[in-house]
Amino acid sequence: MSKTFTLEEVAKHNTDKDCWIIVENKVYDVTPFLEEHPGGKKIVIKSSGKDATKAFWQYHNETILKHTAQKYYIGDVAASASASSSEKVPETKEEKKEEVKQEKPAEEKPVEEKPAEEQKVTKKKKGKTAFAFGDQIPYCDPAWYQDWYSPYYNDTHRRFRDAVRAFVEKEIMPYVDEWDYNKRIPRIVHEKCYEAGWLPLCVASWAGHEEYFGTNVIGGLKVEELDTFHELILIDEICRCGAGGIVWGLFGGLGIGLPPVLHFGSEEMKQRVVPPCVQGKKTICLCITEPSGGSDVANLTTIATKTEDGKHYIVNGEKKWITQGEDADFFTVAVRTGDTGMMGISMLLIERTMPGVKTRPMRCSGMWGSGTAYVTFEDVMVPVENLIGEENQGFMCIMYNFTHERFGFVAQATRFARVCYEEAFKYAMKRKTFGKRLIDHQAIRTKLAHMARQIEATQAALETSAYQVTKMTHWEALNKLAGPIALLKAQSSQVFELCAREAAQIFGGLAYTMGGQGAKVERLYREVRAYAIPGGSEEIMLDLGIKMAVKSAKL
Repeated sequence: MSKTFTLEEVAKHNTDKDCWIIVENKVYDVTPFLEEHPGGKKIVIKSSGKDATKAFWQYHNETILKHTAQKYYIGDVAASASASSSEKVPETKEEKKEEVKQEKPAEEKPVEEKPAEEQKVTKKKKGKTAFAFGDQIPYCDPAWYQDWYSPYYNDTHRRFRDAVRAFVEKEIMPYVDEWDYNKRIPRIVHEKCYEAGWLPLCVASWAGHEEYFGTNVIGGLKVEELDTFHELILIDEICRCGAGGIVWGLFGGLGIGLPPVLHFGSEEMKQRVVPPCVQGKKTICLCITEPSGGSDVANLTTIATKTEDGKHYIVNGEKKWITQGEDADFFTVAVRTGDTGMMGISMLLIERTMPGVKTRPMRCSGMWGSGTAYVTFEDVMVPVENLIGEENQGFMCIMYNFTHERFGFVAQATRFARVCYEEAFKYAMKRKTFGKRLIDHQAIRTKLAHMARQIEATQAALETSAYQVTKMTHWEALNKLAGPIALLKAQSSQVFELCAREAAQIFGGLAYTMGGQGAKVERLYREVRAYAIPGGSEEIMLDLGIKMAVKSAKL
């Protein structure tokens, strides 16, 4: 049980040698932190021995209170002292939840007992249904979180979402800044993601691959219950961390590098490569883009020449901007084994242990935790058994996963746009200029309105596409959805760019500074280009969308 202090006791600790403050009825001894405080120690000392809640919220967000402040927490304000405090203390999310939990109806009536499974997903708030979830701030979460009806989601999706959010808030959120600044995610984190029961879902449909993926699914779900909407929820919830580099560092290479092995590799290759990769013990990346070009896949120049005895390929070439390539154990590599054009391309599995494989980190403006690398292959001897699919048929292996990859881009960009909106909305609700809150200025509300309307439109299109995937065969989806999802990728990255820009304008200088209240917006603003260019640039996607329409049109 935590120690309690009266207001009088706290008031005695009011110097630079002994500085206590109260925030949200909790007492913190910040004496060791005074010299480290980014705003200098005097502004903290000014609140020493007092309730500093109002001043704290003016300059900080909840992340600081949840994580950084915990090491200085020493106890709580005594209940009687808290009740008599003259300064009204805003509730934290946790305190609000607790208050709702303890609230009793004015008139006691028998309540119909709900099934245990439904009780698990209930996030009951006053005036809300049992299925309302999250902060309930409009447009900060998808509509189905916010007491809206949806034809797409059922109880398995709600249980899955609850479990993923709990994992993200415990295992990812507290470490985002550290991993991002260090440009590295500890390997143990990938193993935790598998043990929690969600990492394989980033690769392909789980059903049918239990031999390689296992059967432990987060939220206690059964493999046969999983569909495309569970994958969408997974991406959406992880992207709440507000760091594209962390998302790519967790499963960016895995999600595009492993599918060719899973779908076209030999049984020996699958047994050797798939389990350790989905278990987080090994990492894999996809190597297609070269210094000479990215979207023009058919004209890649990395060469694989067969030895005279036909037992090996000798690979020479370079690959650039390779996600998770810096520390990858396996490289799924597009090489030229035949004539020019798409029919001369093959896919090889190259391993880190093979002599001649070199990687070096690339200095990019964003996506710092993604392990983006420049990869060189110099006379690498690759056994012919490491051929993925058939020789000179590698282009189809590449195309097989392109639509699914772009679907992931759309899901990520849409949530990141939503994160920008959420951060800006919450900041506008508390920041005051010219005597009133930012949210009370029409110009700010207009910015938020344009952000919200475009986010919701993109989300609706994304869910429509996800529904089609649940009904179509893979090849049907590849043909029918390639164009619409290409257009949607361009739409999502442009909405993301708009939201990052407008959120930065609302935050002002805070969005131009790493760390602090504007940290997520500052980071995401740098990462917009990683969604507008990789996976097919906006220009290529827009063109592809209409090309596919022309091809399908019957006029």
